[in-house]
Amino acid sequence: MIYIRKLNKLDRPTVIFMLALIVIGTIAVHGATSGTKLDGLYVNNIVLFAVFTIPTLLVAVFDYTLLMGAVSYVLYGIGLSLLLLVMFVGENINGAVRWLSIGSFQLQPSELIKIATVLVAADLLHKRSGRTLRLVRDLLPIGAVFFVPTFIIMKQPDLGTALVFVGVLLAMLWMGNIRTSYMVLLLGTIAVAIGAICWLYYADHDLLAKLVKPHQMSRIQTFLDPASDPDKSWHVNNAMHAIGSGGLRGDSGFYIERGYIPYAYSDSIYVVIGEKYGFLGSSTLLLLYFLLIFRMTHIARESRDLAGAYLVIGLAGMLVFQIFVNIGMHIGLVPLTGLSLPFISYGGSSLLVNMVSIGLVLSVHVHKDDVLLDVGGHLTAEPALLGHK
Repeated sequence: MIYIRKLNKLDRPTVIFMLALIVIGTIAVHGATSGTKLDGLYVNNIVLFAVFTIPTLLVAVFDYTLLMGAVSYVLYGIGLSLLLLVMFVGENINGAVRWLSIGSFQLQPSELIKIATVLVAADLLHKRSGRTLRLVRDLLPIGAVFFVPTFIIMKQPDLGTALVFVGVLLAMLWMGNIRTSYMVLLLGTIAVAIGAICWLYYADHDLLAKLVKPHQMSRIQTFLDPASDPDKSWHVNNAMHAIGSGGLRGDSGFYIERGYIPYAYSDSIYVVIGEKYGFLGSSTLLLLYFLLIFRMTHIARESRDLAGAYLVIGLAGMLVFQIFVNIGMHIGLVPLTGLSLPFISYGGSSLLVNMVSIGLVLSVHVHKDDVLLDVGGHLTAEPALLGHK
């Protein structure tokens, strides 16, 4: 009975927004695969959603504090082990080794490690109880927690997923009360690195080619100088033309139907929505994302402790970064990279991680009025107020 009572306490707006996004994703997958050899793939999407609803609800009624402390490090260790396992027995698909085959299911450990990393980081930040983060005793350990999976994922290679960890790290550190000077230094370092890449591309093209891998160089060239090689810019140019052709209400899907958009059912699913459903469809999608993230930040503020607040902020940062990069790369704002659109792109591992992430957010809401449990070895009673002192 206690679990039934907890299910009744689920945050309904969050559930509704998630369900609406999954419905849109299923419709978009149908539109991307209809009449192709992948026709019917949307049915798999429905089946995956039904199956993943079980772990999502289980996580929602399970007290998130029990996943903090030692458990979070165990999950993190398992995630790293799976990432390392990919290096030896992973499936090579389109030149990238990112998946483990489990029967007919392709598991992507780089997706699973996201949640474990956020859990560990939330636990470490929680131990400071909102006090200003120290450089050696706080920032370095947290940075290491993010650096290890990022480094391994870069080797797969999977730059898009690796960059997600950078976005989540920045979001959690800012809410964790990092000194403004440290944050400025971090952002400045990132800005200098990006500026150096842009400068080298034009000033010393050969040197840059030695520093980055060929496929990365190709994406940099596509982003900075698309006219230099129309073949390499083919994907992005078609994506922008397709989205533009959608107009206000969308059209029949000329670019999608003729196969001009690679991976339209997965990484390029936003192009399907832009072309087939136009500005209204794209705006509806963005509005739902905004409402979901807004609700998540509200739940973070209502959390009974800082651990739950940090957890929700980390998961919200993960979603925001993926949304920005996926949409941005199809409208020319950021370089093209392989990154799924949360709840919309077809992909079992991605959908599982995103749904379980919402399950954790729901858990924070469900248990907001409960008595605090032992988190990280000591009882806590601090209010979950986010911000800098």
